[in-house]
Amino acid sequence: MNHYQIIRRPILTEKSNYLADELNRYTFQVDRRATKQMVRQAVEALFDVTVERVNMINMPGKTRRVGRHVVHTQEWKKAIVTLASGDSISFFEGV
Repeated sequence: MNHYQIIRRPILTEKSNYLADELNRYTFQVDRRATKQMVRQAVEALFDVTVERVNMINMPGKTRRVGRHVVHTQEWKKAIVTLASGDSISFFEGV
């Protein structure tokens, strides 16, 4: 897998914005097959930063109603990346 396949998208919520501003932690949705080492290499290569720590969370799918049908959302994986002090990722700024 290349770096763009590992990092799917950033997660921009109130909690992730707080983590980015106060604790220098950034949250991404990643490929389900990705490991901590793969996420570390991808973030360092794509954003030119130094990664100190990577935490991974498997997010379970949920049951939702769409009209009268019951559907099951897809399971996904979340990575919380802690950067070295002084580093930041620019597209998280000002959100």
